[in-house]
Amino acid sequence: MSWLPADPDAVSALVPTGLQPHPDRRVFLGQCVVDDESQTSGLGAYDLTYLGASLEGVDAPGGATPGGWWTHYITSTERVLGYVRTRGFPAYPGRTTLHVRADTLVTETEMDGVPVIRTRCRVGETGHVISSGQSRYFTRRDGRLLSSIYPHLVEPVSHFEVESVEFLEPEHPTYALRPANPFTIVSGFYSPRVAFAYPGSVTEHPGEAGLPDEQVGGALAAATVRRRDTRVVSRPVRR
Repeated sequence: MSWLPADPDAVSALVPTGLQPHPDRRVFLGQCVVDDESQTSGLGAYDLTYLGASLEGVDAPGGATPGGWWTHYITSTERVLGYVRTRGFPAYPGRTTLHVRADTLVTETEMDGVPVIRTRCRVGETGHVISSGQSRYFTRRDGRLLSSIYPHLVEPVSHFEVESVEFLEPEHPTYALRPANPFTIVSGFYSPRVAFAYPGSVTEHPGEAGLPDEQVGGALAAATVRRRDTRVVSRPVRR
């Protein structure tokens, strides 16, 4: 899903030189669970959450979807961590769980055993339309910007409504990407069955991928999550 942020300036600050944030500073989030090793070609069962800022002027093929700059890629296995880190992903260990009961979907991402993101949605039955497309994401490796294209096939549910997106730890770097209140969703979907491929190659994007020193050492660095006596969350707003 994608939304408008509570702090557009904080989102802009996470985008490196050489790329431009989307004019409305929209944020994207993906949460996914791969149930067993038969569903992958060598990566085994795993789960993931990725989070980042949408970009201007570097759309995916077809021009319908903005390119994205990953700020966090949270996954559950050392095998996937090792693979994506060689591609320049800002990857951290963590867990993503997904639960569907009746028409309610709750997905939670945790790091160091502490929940940091929780989404709640209303979902219908799997539809009969298969959507296909490509996404474009950027990473940073050895001071270079890398662009990759990710093809996908999706069978979305017939009804999808986001009820809330909660960022649960104000001191955690992910909190900079929390949604605005009132909650404004740009797009989103849920699919029990998705097929996607990591790219076989990457393309170097012109320009340097510099970040301010405080970003390199702070917001994008791996952070230990500390429990708080009081939590501040984005107020759930029905769309």
